[in-house]
Amino acid sequence: MAQNNPNEKNWTQLFNGKDLLNWNIKIVGHDVNDNYGNTFRVEDGKIKISYDEYEEFGGKFGFLFHREKFSYYTLAVEYRFVGKPIPGAPDWVSPINSGVMFHAQSPHSMGKNQNFPISIAIQLRGAAGSETIPTANLCPLGTVVELNGKPATEDCIMSRSRTYPENQWVRMEINVFGGTKIEHIVEGTTVMTYTKPRILQDKRDYFDPNAKADETVLEDGTLLERGYIVLQSESHPIEFRKIELLNLMGCTDPQALNYKSYYVKSDNSQCKYYPSDKP
Repeated sequence: MAQNNPNEKNWTQLFNGKDLLNWNIKIVGHDVNDNYGNTFRVEDGKIKISYDEYEEFGGKFGFLFHREKFSYYTLAVEYRFVGKPIPGAPDWVSPINSGVMFHAQSPHSMGKNQNFPISIAIQLRGAAGSETIPTANLCPLGTVVELNGKPATEDCIMSRSRTYPENQWVRMEINVFGGTKIEHIVEGTTVMTYTKPRILQDKRDYFDPNAKADETVLEDGTLLERGYIVLQSESHPIEFRKIELLNLMGCTDPQALNYKSYYVKSDNSQCKYYPSDKP
């Protein structure tokens, strides 16, 4: 067994560069893993969200869910917007727009015609020409968070990021500390911080009231401490070349073989003291 370096970060690649293994698809109006219009595909080592087999968008918001739930972690994605949006998106959908969601309910708990999973959405934006538009914005969906110590009630809240033009690759990270604090980071700069994500089902047209997060009916005000990671389809083509996760929860005993100094949440049931141990 190789010697453990407690300071070396062990990133997990959620996307293998070849296929959608370990991912589930949910598109509005369709059953789980009915990939209408080949919306989600892997080409040239990238996840591509495309609409070349659509005639119009028609409210078919789509979601690509990773099959595992996570709680304390850093998620990093590298994305770029390409091409033109498909016609027919609702007027309230911003141009050059997509998203990454976390602490989401599972695809199997969504209603067939449910527009969005209960989640916290990070809105990704690109700019055309001389537009000034931030990315990594906050859009709580059936949830509420605290921003500067107060509930954030707006549909979407702009971050402090600079503008990134369409077709440019951008690295966006989020630090998720369970149900305590979340940070949005774009190209190494922290652009938003907030706390205490909770269930708040205030938009009944978005959600199935009997299918809240992860097959369990949760009361409003329930703290969201874990959930699924989701890539969003919202009418503009987008590509992801990297999706990686650094788990921040694990063995915090310095005597263990798999101790890591960067863990912020203890789960010492994972500790290994002998090479034959199974965490």
